[in-house]
Parts: sequence; C-alpha cells; structure tokens
Amino acid sequence: MNFYLSSQDVGREEQKLKDMTKDGNRRVAFINNAMDFMTDINQKNQSDARNAADLERLGFTVDIIDLKQYFHNTGALEDKLDQYDVLWVRGGNTFVLAQATRLSGFDSIVKTYYRDNKNVLYGGYSAGICMLGPTLKGLHLTDDPDEKPYGEDYPTVWDGLNILDYTIVPHYQSGIPESEDIDRTIAYIKNHNTPFKTLKDGEVIIIE
Repeated sequence: MNFYLSSQDVGREEQKLKDMTKDGNRRVAFINNAMDFMTDINQKNQSDARNAADLERLGFTVDIIDLKQYFHNTGALEDKLDQYDVLWVRGGNTFVLAQATRLSGFDSIVKTYYRDNKNVLYGGYSAGICMLGPTLKGLHLTDDPDEKPYGEDYPTVWDGLNILDYTIVPHYQSGIPESEDIDRTIAYIKNHNTPFKTLKDGEVIIIE
C-alpha cells in the first residue's frame, strides 16, 4: 500500500502521482464524506466536482463513493472498494470523516489493506490525511468535533487509524484564515508530546 498525502487538493507532485499509478487501471474511489456537515448541497456537489476534475485531468477515472450508503454494511463496502486502484479521501471536517469511516467500516478496510500490503494507493488531502495518524486530538482546534450530521447518538471519534505514527498538520503557513487555529493545534500537539509533521499547501508526503 502506497500513500500520496497532500496538504490541499492534488498538490505539486502530479507527475509522481501518475507514476505511482501507471501500472493499474487508474480507477479512483473518491470519498467525499468529510463535507457531509455542509447544508448547501449544491456548493458541496460543486466542490466535489472540482476535486474530481483535478484527478480526471491527470487521466484518472473517478467514482464518488458515499460512505453513508454503506453504514453498518462493511462487507458490501469492501466488495466495492476492491474494484479500485486508488482510494482518494478529500478534505473537510476530520471528525465528520472519522465518524463516517467508523460507521461504514472504511477505517477497518484501510487498516486491513495496509496490513496485507494490498496493491492500492491511499491518497487525499487535509482531513483525508489527518485521519491516518494515532490521534485526532489537537485537530479539534481547527475542525469542530461536535459536528454530528449522522445523529447525536454517535460519539465523537478521537482515534486516528494509527497507520502513521505521527499526526499530519496540513495548511501550515499557507496564508489561510485558519492559520491561527493551525498554530494552536501545533502548540497543543507539542504540549502533549505527539509526533507530528507539518505540510504547507502544495507540499506532499509520499510513502512507497
């Protein structure tokens, strides 16, 4: 299992992304649930379309996979994901994404793929890469952990997938309105002795 982890959108390593996937059929399962907190559906759909177009421009075939359709049906989700070469997990709210991955079993599927070294690429940006670390604590200073689009009965997920042994903090020094919150996140993580890496927008972590 390989990883292409961008701070924002596809990032500046487009050729590397193409090189990492040149031997497959380049089908992408595009996971968009980090944006499920949005109430403006048209705006959400437009954002997804822009993200998908970025990948299609590079030669990928993109299918949007809504994890809500697989809540409490992990077997069906795994059967679906087995058809793809790339799992691309977009940004949004990390805690909403974590809830969707827990309810659908996407989290356990990704961990199984990693354990079995499945020939698949995990890619994405922002929330989609933050969830790979050991914990989501600290990210609550940039993303609202109380967003509950799937119902208040489901508790906030604070654990990451623990595939990486460090937390990724995206959008570092990237001139966005949330910059102050990102600085607070870094201070929190440091105070709790959690290993971390920062990414500026455009930067990418590649693991092969």
